[in-house]
Amino acid sequence: MNLRQLKYFVRVVETANMTRAADDLRIAQPALGMQIKQLEEALGVVLLTRHSRGVSPTAAGAKLFQRAVQILDLVEIARQEVRDDARETIRFGLTPSLMQIIGPELLLLVSERAPRLAFSLNEEMSHLLVDSLHRAELDLILAYEVPDAPGFWKRALYQEDLVLVTAAGNADDAPITFSDALAGPLILPELRDGVRSLVEKTAAEHELGIRLEHEIRSISGIKTMITRGSAAGILPYGTVLAEVSAGTLFARPIVAPVLRRTLYLAGSRKAGQLASLPIIRDVVGSAMRTLSTAMAELGHPLSPAEPSQKA
Repeated sequence: MNLRQLKYFVRVVETANMTRAADDLRIAQPALGMQIKQLEEALGVVLLTRHSRGVSPTAAGAKLFQRAVQILDLVEIARQEVRDDARETIRFGLTPSLMQIIGPELLLLVSERAPRLAFSLNEEMSHLLVDSLHRAELDLILAYEVPDAPGFWKRALYQEDLVLVTAAGNADDAPITFSDALAGPLILPELRDGVRSLVEKTAAEHELGIRLEHEIRSISGIKTMITRGSAAGILPYGTVLAEVSAGTLFARPIVAPVLRRTLYLAGSRKAGQLASLPIIRDVVGSAMRTLSTAMAELGHPLSPAEPSQKA
């Protein structure tokens, strides 16, 4: 039994799927299966049960998973302790709208409070940030509607209302009902996007149809098409804050019902061991106050709470 086998085994249990675990670990699935088999042979027990939905740990496998997590965490702590003089690195992801509103503030505050920290910002849509976090390409993310996942933690920080965004010629900024917002042609993000999912779920709950004119993955592309006046969009207010301030786009609050999404700070188990994590949390807290001011009545700060975890 070695650390590599334990790392592989933990990832298989966390994903409950050999194929996905192999992808996350960037090894071939047969090679992963061989490592798990060798681990089972070394211990003399069956660790995983294979079924149509993937794999799940046996009773022995569940015990090993708990110990393996502790072992790997201790190894990481030991590695950091013997490298105290080395520069810590954090790869941080956030959405395009957050990058515009609080990205510069995050960088400046981290530079002031942790000058030895190598802090890099990565911009992407929420569901892609979650993918990168699960692939260990990012350590921490600020993203919306982050799902629970084994081996990762999240902390709800903020809630933001969606708005109907129209071209400059439509200067009405009064609240609009959700049903009226769906009456005209819409430009929406791709299917996996959290905004698209929220719009479609709410429409289905109220038995309303959606007139989808265009599907665009790029937020900047969506805003460009809205500016041309061919269709409206349903977007987070933070995404169009600069354009609304400049008068090139107009935003109308959506009511009956309000469409609201939750912002989370999320990280991996490894990120939970980072020495600079308390500083990052403080910096993010300061940035949330800036976000709250920018969003006005369309933003809703949440009371601090302990992060929810999946081990």
